[in-house]
Amino acid sequence: MMDVSFGPDEQILWPASVLAGIAMCAAVYDLTRHVSFRCFKGYNGLNEIHKVEWNNRGFSTFHALAAAAVSFYLLVMSDIFSEDAHSAIIVDRKSWLSDAMFGASLGYFLTDLAMILWYFPRLGGKEYLLHHGLSIYAISLALLSGKGHVYILMVLFTEATTPFVNLRWYLDLAGRKGSKLYIYNGLALFVVWLVARIILFVYFFAHMYIHFDQVRTVFPLGFYSMLTVPPVLSLMNLLWFWKICKGIVKTLCKAKQQSASVKTD
Repeated sequence: MMDVSFGPDEQILWPASVLAGIAMCAAVYDLTRHVSFRCFKGYNGLNEIHKVEWNNRGFSTFHALAAAAVSFYLLVMSDIFSEDAHSAIIVDRKSWLSDAMFGASLGYFLTDLAMILWYFPRLGGKEYLLHHGLSIYAISLALLSGKGHVYILMVLFTEATTPFVNLRWYLDLAGRKGSKLYIYNGLALFVVWLVARIILFVYFFAHMYIHFDQVRTVFPLGFYSMLTVPPVLSLMNLLWFWKICKGIVKTLCKAKQQSASVKTD
């Protein structure tokens, strides 16, 4: 059975961080709308659903940057999850910052999921429902139990790819698919995706294997979730990576053909 630690600090921190995540989405959505209206001429010519998605990707980019930065700090720069830094086993370690980040991420995923369902399927198909559903489930389980924060932070760091995905969509909508920025962003997306969603997941599974004696101490639901949810997310990452690779090859071939055509002319 899962032991929920809901003390005085958590009674304030958890609800406040979830509400902060929701408020962040609303504030950045509105800010994106106002800035785009004033600074980007093409924004006013978009249809209503494109404006909604444009603003939606504004707060998804903001959350991605915050989640990746906090995850990197806790995993790499702090000593919370260093092997010999603390007496507690790694799967039991947590901090107020990881709790706050998980709460804010829950607020984000709940807001984004609500928008996806409201406009379904125009903001995303079934794969987005699966991704967000699994993310909400895994983060909630880690937040309530205080177990496996190190692994949830690794998964949250994969949000580092989101700004490149969103920029690709913005450039595509603006008719800039033939620009150098679009090509450079595509190459950057390939590299970041390879590192954050492919190589990092290999390290994720290796870390779990090495610390499997600790992983087995997690309550049954958490233990089996750690064995099933990450492989599903990893498979989704591989499928999306395959699409990214195909898109890069197609873009580079098209750019090469255009360059050859210009030289011929």
